[in-house]
Amino acid sequence: MTRPVRASGILLHITSLPSAFGIGDLGPAARAFARLLAGAGQTVWQFLPLAPTSTFIGNSPYSSPSAFAGNTLLVSPERMAEEGFVSWADVDAGTEQFRDVSHDPIRFEAVEAHRRILLRAAWERNRHQLGMDTAYLRFCRGNAHWLDDYARFTVLKERFGGAAWTTWDEPFARRHPDALTLLDAQEVAALDHVRFCQYLFFRQWYDLRAACTDLGVRLVGDVPIYVTHDSADVWANPGYFRLDEDFAPTHVAGVPPDYFSATGQRWGNPVYDWDALRRDGFGWWVRRVAHNLRMADIVRLDHFRGFAGYWEIPAEEETAINGRWVDAPGMELFGTLARRFTALPLIAEDLGVITADVRELKATFGLPGMKVLQFGFGGDPADNPDVPFRHEARSVVYTGTHDNAPTRAWFEAAPAHERARVEEYVGHAIAPHEAPGVLLRLAMGSVAELAVAPVQDVLGLGAEARMNTPSVAAGNWAWRMTPEQMDAGLYAELGRLTRLFGR
Repeated sequence: MTRPVRASGILLHITSLPSAFGIGDLGPAARAFARLLAGAGQTVWQFLPLAPTSTFIGNSPYSSPSAFAGNTLLVSPERMAEEGFVSWADVDAGTEQFRDVSHDPIRFEAVEAHRRILLRAAWERNRHQLGMDTAYLRFCRGNAHWLDDYARFTVLKERFGGAAWTTWDEPFARRHPDALTLLDAQEVAALDHVRFCQYLFFRQWYDLRAACTDLGVRLVGDVPIYVTHDSADVWANPGYFRLDEDFAPTHVAGVPPDYFSATGQRWGNPVYDWDALRRDGFGWWVRRVAHNLRMADIVRLDHFRGFAGYWEIPAEEETAINGRWVDAPGMELFGTLARRFTALPLIAEDLGVITADVRELKATFGLPGMKVLQFGFGGDPADNPDVPFRHEARSVVYTGTHDNAPTRAWFEAAPAHERARVEEYVGHAIAPHEAPGVLLRLAMGSVAELAVAPVQDVLGLGAEARMNTPSVAAGNWAWRMTPEQMDAGLYAELGRLTRLFGR
């Protein structure tokens, strides 16, 4: 029997890379970070969803107008100039606003305005040659199944002042064929501009992926189970979701009340009409998984338990209290995916209270689950799947995730009995600044095949470096590394632990 390959890596979203343009992007710093990983013996780079974000919905990469499109805020100005899509003068214009705040959190509105101008300049400079650009035409043909409707959705969004698609003029909201044909004829330039911006994103992304492959670094992507109601996905495929005759959700997603929340969580995403997806042979999900496996070597499936059974809340309810559990056809879906792909390099996000049907689904298809060390020292160790001695080889262990406080801040704020449990487990007292190193060592020594640490824990950062606080609407997703935090010496201990524990 082949022994599993032990590996390790770092969780860092692209937006958190240092840059001179207000946000991390797919340019020089991304390649430098890939080299940094390789130099420290890391073979995995995990990131958050790459879909477009919006300041109107909190800049979350988990809430997007498209499950397929790329976030054009990540397009590198420097790469655009190097490849001749813009001039260096175009790149420099407007960047003075970022020069004195290069270490500050992302100012998304300023970044959006800068990228909009730069991408428009690239479009004007190249639009007349696109008809002869075989790479661009090949991209448009290969992605037409989502790209054409995303372009229409984006253009119509602007036409109707950013309003939700359910409020658009009826011929467009209901996708009357004549209305779409007229739109395609009237808005040729605007639609091609959207396609061109997506082309630039994916061109740069696949270049970065190739560079990572050459360095022996595998990319781990992230797919949210649900999509946003006001999205191209729901507009183009309303029959796949539980909607009423006016296209409003009849039921929405969330999780039930638990120890952490007396009212549960009402996420508000429309739930799937799984019968309709089944009748279509799960084609939309097959296309979505295929798309993400082209972008990454491994894909994390967020809220995996929803593929076995999900909490369905009547849309009129203001909380999640009056929801109910509904079975989902996960066995059928993943059976279809297993027949479609030669392998299923997926990670099941199976955190929280997991039932037997979820464990069976994960085991049937051999998917690794997740263990989070910050969750490992509360409650009864005999019943806690995150405590290190209960880890499974077929799993991925994290010190913390993007939704957790960095480990230093977690340890400082943890209840006294949890801090004492950690100290008892490792056999010595721990100062807060030592906690990241302690959990990193536990992760590296775990039997789990893959160990991943947020870069904040590798660098020993505190609460100032938190990426996201769930259920808090503002102030998330904006943390960035400084250029100094890319110094290879800061990752030497990570490399030593990697060698010590055979990863």
